[in-house]
Amino acid sequence: MMEEIAKVVANGNSGWVVVEVEMKSACNHCESGDSCGTSAVAKAFSSKVQRFSIQTERVLAKGERLKLGLPESVILKAALLVYMLPLMGFFIGAYSGNVLAAAVDVNQDLLSIIGALIGGVSAWAVGKKFAKALEERALPIIIKSLGTPIDIAQ
Repeated sequence: MMEEIAKVVANGNSGWVVVEVEMKSACNHCESGDSCGTSAVAKAFSSKVQRFSIQTERVLAKGERLKLGLPESVILKAALLVYMLPLMGFFIGAYSGNVLAAAVDVNQDLLSIIGALIGGVSAWAVGKKFAKALEERALPIIIKSLGTPIDIAQ
């Protein structure tokens, strides 16, 4: 189970709570952060925040921290759809273009490139559509409430 810390932004009476998760970069977690070019680029862009709603029967206060969980299978399926499906489409398109070019006796390289592009882009579009549907069905679950953060200024 993949876990992430979220903050409650809004709490409605309808059984849904709006949470906010700060998307973190993998940079700044190693010892060479100051001398790394990738780290400098990551620092230049601000961290992104993602908001979504979760259904819950608990009463949660605004500002409360939650530990959310999402099964790894959802992430693996989405990665398979977004990365592997276009790659397969690319190879199938290139092979189909090569076979078609040999059948009609034209330049095989040109038709292979065109077939690869068409196969890759169309498989990417299909994968993106299925990944979006998978994302909508896979709602994270609330593992536990971590309470509200302590305000040091008071």
